[in-house]
Amino acid sequence: MGVPGHRLDRMMNPRTVLVVGDKGPGYMWIKNNLPFKEKGGNLYSLQIDAKEIEGIEALGVQNFTSMADVPGEIDYAVVAVPRQVSPFVLKDLIAAKAHGAGFFTSGFAETGEELGIQLQAQLTSMAKEANFNLVGPNCMGLYLPRAGVRFNGDAPVADDGRIGFMSQSGTHGIMFSLVAAANGLHLSRCASIGNAVVLDVSDYLDYMANDPDTEVIGMYVEGARDGRRLFETLRAACAKKPVVVWKGGQTAAGARATMSHTASLATPGATWDGMMRQCGAITTDNLDQTVDTMRVLLQAKPVTGNRMALLAQTGGQSVSITDAFAKAGFEVPRLSHDTYAKLAQFFNIVGGSYQNPLDMAGTIQGKIEVLDRILQLVDADPNVDAMAMELSAMFAARQWKSKPESLDEMLQALATHVQRSRKPFVTVLHPAHEEAYVGSIKPKFNELNLPVFASFERAAAALARSRDYHASR
Repeated sequence: MGVPGHRLDRMMNPRTVLVVGDKGPGYMWIKNNLPFKEKGGNLYSLQIDAKEIEGIEALGVQNFTSMADVPGEIDYAVVAVPRQVSPFVLKDLIAAKAHGAGFFTSGFAETGEELGIQLQAQLTSMAKEANFNLVGPNCMGLYLPRAGVRFNGDAPVADDGRIGFMSQSGTHGIMFSLVAAANGLHLSRCASIGNAVVLDVSDYLDYMANDPDTEVIGMYVEGARDGRRLFETLRAACAKKPVVVWKGGQTAAGARATMSHTASLATPGATWDGMMRQCGAITTDNLDQTVDTMRVLLQAKPVTGNRMALLAQTGGQSVSITDAFAKAGFEVPRLSHDTYAKLAQFFNIVGGSYQNPLDMAGTIQGKIEVLDRILQLVDADPNVDAMAMELSAMFAARQWKSKPESLDEMLQALATHVQRSRKPFVTVLHPAHEEAYVGSIKPKFNELNLPVFASFERAAAALARSRDYHASR
């Protein structure tokens, strides 16, 4: 759908994409964007090296040797040329009235070299004077899954993305998109923004905040050129939808690294943290935390209370899950007298317990109807705001492998519970010694939109971030 009338809308919803300077034998950028052509978009190439043209046209992409010959309006261009050539390409893009371009080209101010600094200043001046949407430079550019525009050949083409993401790191942008997709979370739009000399974090944030295809926004950011504008844009965005901010360069050593990475200036930690709190942003420290937070925001109901019901399979795990959630600031209260009375009617307390946390494997014994009965009783308890359940690969994987239908029945029961309950519910499946097998069944959780985490600590931390975010609304 996009945001009609917004400065970035044409390049975020392109009909024509031009790849400038792609080279064989890999032709990375053309191959990355072949899905755009397959979905009906106009994908063209601009390459003046005669040795490269045959390989480009063999991919079914029409090549031009002059920007002026490219038919129609250019909505988005991918520029992969040597840095000295980049000003000439930008000049032609401006003359062609292109709507935007991502400059994969690097070697600018991030190098600290005089030539790189001068070339970046030249690009910046040209683009600002022409009000041109320059993405980068030193970036991977845009990833638009619905359109089939990609900055990586493994990034999925998907129509159901709900996460908008921007990253000052190309690697983190790619990694987030791939890891999120592997966890059943697709992106609506993603921008790898690199040195961000013209379009800064705030520009993309403003677009995603108003984009109806984007429900949750995430970002990896090392610094901003206009702190006041970022504060205002972030505060406005957080008022509309959750914004998850992963800050790079939190330590003194990390701050030094940002200068050579994207030429970003460090922001004092206390200043940054204060701004995040005032804006209402959700903060994370790494990729896993960011993906986990997105998972709970999109797949679980809002965490609006602090009282957890914890369902474990064994006694030791019931202790560990309790410690994890208590350390994350949750309460693990006693259940109501009525709930205990009903559980006592059928619960096996030999080797088990129906206190909170529950130790319930000996009671369930693979019977889905018993699991469902427990879920309904605990869910109805007035002392419970949210639930977390352990699934033990160590004990259950053998049965799941021999009777795959037993896994499917259990997952369907959990999915049914999630649909009927008004309380947040998450599962924890540690891979134990069955890492390959657990990896193979994770898509089953994703298909049913069941939030699953690899450890108690990760589940507790993600729920805590949801709790704190919703408490601040």
